[in-house]
Amino acid sequence: MLTRTDLRSNVPSPAELRAALPRAEVDVDAVLHRVRPIVDDVRARGVEAVLEYTERFDGVRPASVRVPVAELAAALAALAPEVRAALEESIARARRVHDDQRRVDKTTQVVPGGTVTERWVPVARVGLYAPGGLAVYPSSVVMNVVPAQAAGVESLVVCSPPQAEFGGRPHPSILAAAALLGVDEVWAVGGAQAAAILAHGGTDTDGAALDPVDMITGPGNIYLTAAKRLLRGLIGIDSEAGPTEIAILADATADPVHVAADLISQAEHDTLAASVLVTDSVELADAVDAELVRQVAATKHSERVATALSGKQSGTVLVSSVDDGLRVVDAYAAEHLEIQTADARAVAARVRNAGAVFVGAHSPVSLGDYCAGSNHVLPTGGCARHSSGLSVQTFLRGIHVVDYSEDALREVAGHVVALANAEDLPAHGQAVTARFRDGA
Repeated sequence: MLTRTDLRSNVPSPAELRAALPRAEVDVDAVLHRVRPIVDDVRARGVEAVLEYTERFDGVRPASVRVPVAELAAALAALAPEVRAALEESIARARRVHDDQRRVDKTTQVVPGGTVTERWVPVARVGLYAPGGLAVYPSSVVMNVVPAQAAGVESLVVCSPPQAEFGGRPHPSILAAAALLGVDEVWAVGGAQAAAILAHGGTDTDGAALDPVDMITGPGNIYLTAAKRLLRGLIGIDSEAGPTEIAILADATADPVHVAADLISQAEHDTLAASVLVTDSVELADAVDAELVRQVAATKHSERVATALSGKQSGTVLVSSVDDGLRVVDAYAAEHLEIQTADARAVAARVRNAGAVFVGAHSPVSLGDYCAGSNHVLPTGGCARHSSGLSVQTFLRGIHVVDYSEDALREVAGHVVALANAEDLPAHGQAVTARFRDGA
């Protein structure tokens, strides 16, 4: 089921690896021409345009964009006890991790009388997107809301596509998760029109204001991603999320049952999901292939999984050693990277590029999806080479506060003037010397 790339004779350069390794191809540019008119129309006509696009794309026209608060409480009351308990545990663990990420203000005395303070200020209002296509993700509500709350964001709106099955409201589990987290503002809108109304705001069908946000976070389909790209600048975004990915670096000590199950778990998301095994053991690769045949046939979404695993974005990469495997996975920069090798902790400590690293036989990606305490909103498409997953820091801005006394400014004035003149910006220097007109 998995195609093979054999790098045992030679591991290519990083540039060659980027071209050679399996990767989902998602061309956001290709849909921009379809998304731009939607974004422009929502800016011009507001909620009326949103509802029209919602009816066209989702097959339902909600009575309003904002979900009444009473419906959030009702969804929570109707939530299955075991699901509520699981969400509560997920929230508790995520809070434990994310509360430790909060930065503190730091003041540096540069010289006597001259200080620079870095203040960490949360974004004022954030739109948090929870997908609702092939599956619904109350866990994504947790992963978006918890770090925003830990950062001190005061105004949150959760946005999720309306479901015809539920009368034009988001899935009840989305509403229940929001209620558990203390979020009382949920909008029933998805896709490009969701990003547009979040960025521009509007007036709901009952006349209530839908205030615009300063930032949008959370993964979605290619149309949401394209809209986020178009709106970036007017609002901040976390990333342009692509299809989900798992890479597993494994040696002969790995259990092929575990490896196959973990590859399938990500392939279950979407036919474009990428599942990549990197190993120095042909025997393991063969055993994993055999396990995939057995396990895929038995899994619920077998057709979707089989399509993802047989796509060009998935495959097995054979290498000569774990060291060569590390070079491969660093070049790939997976959203999720599992290390299933001997001395897995030591190997994991050498990883440079990954959205999140899962160490050993008992840390599967699905643990991170729900209850590890880590965040599952992670960089895809190789962006882990330069970007991080969602965290408290995503919602904070560092502001430098400069506070110099007269004596401290006087002491450095000559250097400011010299640099200003060197850059042919004499007025910069004069803005300093004007403060010492007496020549003292």
